[in-house]
Amino acid sequence: MSETVLIALVVAMAVISFILSPRVKTTDGFFKGFDEFGQAPGLWTLTLSQVTTWIFARSLMNAAILGFYYGIAGTLAYAAYYLSFLTGGYIVDRVRFEHGYDSIQACLFDRYGRVGTLSYNILVGVRLLSEVFANLLVIGIIFGVAGSTGYTLSIIALAVLTLVYSMMGGLRASLRTDVFQTLLLIASLIVLVGVMSVESTFDVGAILSSSPDFSAPGWILLAVALLQVWSYPMHDPVMMDRGFLADRVTTRKSFQYACAISVVAIILFGLLGIFAGLNKESGEAMVVALTRLLGEPAMIIFNVALIVSAVSTLDSTFSSSSKLVVDQMGFMDKTVRNGRIVMALFLLGGLFFLFLGQKDLFAAVAVSGTASMFLTPVIFFNIMWKRETALWAYVLSFFTALAGGALYMMEAGGHLSLITPLLGLEHKYAKLLMICLCVLGVAMTSFALGSLQRVKAGNA
Repeated sequence: MSETVLIALVVAMAVISFILSPRVKTTDGFFKGFDEFGQAPGLWTLTLSQVTTWIFARSLMNAAILGFYYGIAGTLAYAAYYLSFLTGGYIVDRVRFEHGYDSIQACLFDRYGRVGTLSYNILVGVRLLSEVFANLLVIGIIFGVAGSTGYTLSIIALAVLTLVYSMMGGLRASLRTDVFQTLLLIASLIVLVGVMSVESTFDVGAILSSSPDFSAPGWILLAVALLQVWSYPMHDPVMMDRGFLADRVTTRKSFQYACAISVVAIILFGLLGIFAGLNKESGEAMVVALTRLLGEPAMIIFNVALIVSAVSTLDSTFSSSSKLVVDQMGFMDKTVRNGRIVMALFLLGGLFFLFLGQKDLFAAVAVSGTASMFLTPVIFFNIMWKRETALWAYVLSFFTALAGGALYMMEAGGHLSLITPLLGLEHKYAKLLMICLCVLGVAMTSFALGSLQRVKAGNA
């Protein structure tokens, strides 16, 4: 019965999304989100679009799972990543309105040529693919175990439905449907938190004291998030794309409002995981515990929230993919038709990675977040302090960050064990923190030396 209701709600949401999606024929509408009058999106359209495209289905699951295993510290750690709206807004403001560039790629090309844009575009492309497979994975889990008929059919059905209406309107369709989807997501969260708060076992004091050990993994992950929060937004094309649409005041406010709404939403969803963790029975998984505690009707709403966030992220991912390949990289002529072709290709790529068997939802966040840290010195030296740096420093920083991301992936997956014998660190988040500190140390030092080299060369 619950699955029938869920399917009916998904169909209704899909129909509404199709109705809201315009048939865009102009490149400005498809790649920039402009309406039929050539106007950029307004403040609340931009704000709500930012919120729902960054609160992925994976994000909601991560917040709840981290709360389930690590208490309030785990939830706060994941919520800290949403401070990226503040750092991302600052980056956009400096790059676009202070330095005068119309994209992150243009800024990097001006300083580092093709090496700058190629390295950035590779990272962005991988991130977009990871968003496709990670959100589809959550959809599959809702409807069945991996490999089952329900799992496979639900993934394909949601993927195709989202792709079709994304192809109709590109970024314009994404912006319009995002508003509806965000309001639905917020309503779902309010209902879920309301149901949880009236339960007799709900205890605010227990939730606030659920992470008493400050050396525990949740607090370590919070430190990781605070290190990555500078570079993380810059490598996210969905966020960056929305920073180059509206005027300065609208753009600045949209990032600030999106930060406040997103942090609150993630914490509220994380509370569900903490609640389940505090009241679980022996051997219970999070979803099983929540179902027992809140009941089937509430879990339908829980799953609706996941599906809404997955669909909203997918359509934004498709629109950013088409803009990346067609508009920013220039691999194809800038036409709506080519944008649609790229969307389909990215869906196929995401499905390929999904069916390879990747199951760790946080791994994509940690790996891409670590790999993006080569951009941290770019932000401080080039964008903030307006200092030029030698190309070798940028290249060294890039490959160090990639190596750090790969090392974490190998360590977390059990394929390699170097850090424990060397440093005695056992937990994967402790290893991740050490990797991030090393990457950041090498990157910032190389940029400092590269900057001094440029100054001496200029004075010679």
